[in-house]
Amino acid sequence: MSSVATMTSNGSAKTQPLNARSLTAPTTIEETGLPEELLIQLLVRTLYTQGELTERSAGEIMKLPYGVMKELFTLIQREKLCEVKGHGESLGVLLRYVLTEAGRQRATAFMDLCRYVGPAPVPLNQYIDMIKSQPVNSLTIDRRTVTAATEHLVLTPGTVDQLGEAVNSGWAIFLYGPPGNGKTVLAEAIGKMLEAVGGGEVYIPYAMEVDGQIIQVFDPITHVKVDAPQEAARSLIEAKVEKDTRWVLCKRPIEFAGGELTMATLDLSFNASAKYYKAPPHIKANGGVFLIDDFGRQLVRPRDLLNRWIVPLEKRVDYLTLHTGKVFQIPFDTIVLFATNLEPAKLADEAFLRRIRNKIYIADPTPERFTQIFEEVCRKKGVPYDPEAVQYLLEGVYVKYQLNMRSCHPRDLIEQIVSIAKFNGVPPTLSKAFIDRACHTYFFVEAAEYDQNTSQ
Repeated sequence: MSSVATMTSNGSAKTQPLNARSLTAPTTIEETGLPEELLIQLLVRTLYTQGELTERSAGEIMKLPYGVMKELFTLIQREKLCEVKGHGESLGVLLRYVLTEAGRQRATAFMDLCRYVGPAPVPLNQYIDMIKSQPVNSLTIDRRTVTAATEHLVLTPGTVDQLGEAVNSGWAIFLYGPPGNGKTVLAEAIGKMLEAVGGGEVYIPYAMEVDGQIIQVFDPITHVKVDAPQEAARSLIEAKVEKDTRWVLCKRPIEFAGGELTMATLDLSFNASAKYYKAPPHIKANGGVFLIDDFGRQLVRPRDLLNRWIVPLEKRVDYLTLHTGKVFQIPFDTIVLFATNLEPAKLADEAFLRRIRNKIYIADPTPERFTQIFEEVCRKKGVPYDPEAVQYLLEGVYVKYQLNMRSCHPRDLIEQIVSIAKFNGVPPTLSKAFIDRACHTYFFVEAAEYDQNTSQ
């Protein structure tokens, strides 16, 4: 496959199917797959904000190679929008360009249309081709990978099986059960599984172009860059082939959304001042995982959110709308995780739950699993483990006060003990006094009962 563009009969750019192997840099404006006018406007705005640039320095900002930048500078110089100020290097190979008065006036007009300055976008059809070439359900997650990614969680064998099968399907997953048992941590573990296998990286564009509009896709918080693998060149010609740096090789993304999620969050975010868009979170998560944490506690009603996603979950495509009214289709290639401690039947009807093919119940730990987790946390925190102390905790606190065991309790209680010991200037231990004081501050139990208990 090739990323080389051809022109349609009406003069618009048309690119060939793209994938990671064909990610060669464009050598001409035509091969970028973008409208010439869009690139001219982007270059003029870049010159306007930077003051002066060479072909190379402009290319570093716009992520385009020298040949394309030379062609663009020739065009705007021909229109008398820029002029040569001098040589950019001691050898005089590169020229330094600045805007003319006419160029500054044109830049102001361009800024009124769009203030985006940065890497040139990729056309929508190239983005679609790339996402389709690196689907999340193409990965094979075996038992060893699941076990390694969840070894710190002390899961039951049945949960490990369900999790592995669900991730391999690539379809949405409903994690439900009491709070504090690791549903959010499980989502992070799924991200580790995707990283651990071959194909654990994806190419993400800095931005994409749709109908002349720019949509920023890359988010440094969501997308973690990795170094592209260096392949041995089979010839001198091949060694000179550049990669298209408008694309960034990243770990498969993990995007989180909590109580702040609204219906507007799931649409394109248009900055009315800057005049360009930012991709919604589920599009930034393409090729990876999108966790909706505490599902049912968002500002948006659960049924409204579920109705919004019936088609994307079933067809793996979504439809987004530009402020111009244009609607376009885009891949929805992400494992959506709905994590909730509410009863699923009260959140969604049967029709929607049917579209979430994987439903995994995360139960409270048994006393045996609770003890395992406690011992593991002690080891990690450097606190000497004492099985008799854990037995006291279970019988003297949980049974006595009828408390439910949660998987997060060992971590939280031991961190409390470490803080108490630090304040008192002594090493942390699982002494009865430390356990009582940690429980007193952690659980909602009458203070008088603990005061009486600890004074004995």
